[in-house]
Amino acid sequence: MQHTMVPSDRVEHVAVYGRDGTKLGTIERLMLDKVSGMVAYAVIKTGGLLGAHHHYPVQWSALKYDRGRQAFQVELTMDEFSSGPCEFDWGDRSRSYPHPNYWSV
Repeated sequence: MQHTMVPSDRVEHVAVYGRDGTKLGTIERLMLDKVSGMVAYAVIKTGGLLGAHHHYPVQWSALKYDRGRQAFQVELTMDEFSSGPCEFDWGDRSRSYPHPNYWSV
């Protein structure tokens, strides 16, 4: 039987790939809605060991798990992904951001 539940520590640091197969980064943390208890979005960390790190939010429902890769995939390219908001108040979803698909991916 395949389990559908996973502890958050097994999701953190898992790779995320774009629709073209490019690795976008890894999941740094999950942001939970305090009232509903549901995962709202994942914060994706980009950059290499020596490169600058950036953090981008991706709506949790936009991430699809790829069993073959044991990673997540999102229907964004690196350009679309990196054009989104980077450093901001992770809990504030009231502000609008320039990323066209920010909360609707």
